[in-house]
Amino acid sequence: MAEEWIVRVQGKEYGPVDVETLREWRDEGRVLPSNQARRADADLWITAAEIRGLFEPAPMASDPAEIPPSRRSFAHILAETLRIYRKGFFQFFYLTVLVALPSLCAQLSGSAVGASPNINMDLRTLIAAVFTFGMLLLSLAAWPVFIAGIQILTAELAAGRKARIVGLFNQALKFWPRVALLCIFVYGAYFFWTLLPLGIILMFAASGPSLISIFLALLVLAFQVWIIGRLFVNFLFWQQFAVLAGSDAASALRQSKKLARSGRDLPWFQRPLWRGIFLFAIWSAFVLALTIGPEWSAIRHYFHELTTSQDPQALLQSLTTNYKPQAFNLPSFLLGLVQTLLRPLLGIAFVLLYFDSKADFSGGGGD
Repeated sequence: MAEEWIVRVQGKEYGPVDVETLREWRDEGRVLPSNQARRADADLWITAAEIRGLFEPAPMASDPAEIPPSRRSFAHILAETLRIYRKGFFQFFYLTVLVALPSLCAQLSGSAVGASPNINMDLRTLIAAVFTFGMLLLSLAAWPVFIAGIQILTAELAAGRKARIVGLFNQALKFWPRVALLCIFVYGAYFFWTLLPLGIILMFAASGPSLISIFLALLVLAFQVWIIGRLFVNFLFWQQFAVLAGSDAASALRQSKKLARSGRDLPWFQRPLWRGIFLFAIWSAFVLALTIGPEWSAIRHYFHELTTSQDPQALLQSLTTNYKPQAFNLPSFLLGLVQTLLRPLLGIAFVLLYFDSKADFSGGGGD
């Protein structure tokens, strides 16, 4: 007679069922390696990861997000990022499509409406505007699933396990409320502290040029750089702690800040913070290289206006007047598509950095 098992998921017990049924639950994302399980004829609870033939390759740690704690060099992190992306390309592609497809539909619809001369508010234009707005909302709603999916998939592939897309989506959906809440807080903080100082600087510029206004604008700009830097440090690992560590929103932010500031006994370039800065800088340079080409003419025009205009009010009016919605641009679209397809690379790299930093921190490398 086949062995039958009882599993405990979120405090509820299910079973007894055989291993084949457990495999089906595993593929659906209903059973994780860290869930408790016991044989139907025994009282000893173990983890589902210890059930022979359920999660391969075995054995595994009780935490599904854990991988062997070995320190990687920065070059190794980059190489491992590319290896994991190549190994799970189709799974990463499906996750990317989940967010990119609604955004693409919104972009195409918005470009079609914006490029039409003498736009009239007829029924067709209204429908297109509503469709664009709906697609943007759908893309935003899918973003937490994308974030959680990147974390889970990277952890599984890094540990040498396979991840099926259906089970991956089911697992990622469980983290949607927590990740969505953190997205609102984290991105909202960046948005607020980016726009508020810029608004103050524009107020100084509109009041007329003077030494005092220029000095105050520079002070506000310096404060903006400082506060954005602080936010970057505090939010460095919020995604990993929210998903892989299973922390609630407040704990994820608190642990992220603590881990980002750890490793002070290491050389500065090996600390989690600076490694995170290097990763983000590499990605930002790549994105800039993709976007600056198609936008070069507009950037050159704005730079010319900034360097030649003497009146701040006239400058603002000129920039506003000369702005025109751009029609669909194929080179920009293709470059944006490349950027979108490669976007998981940044998430993969930060997951590997999280594992590496956490191993150092647990091993005594923290504060």
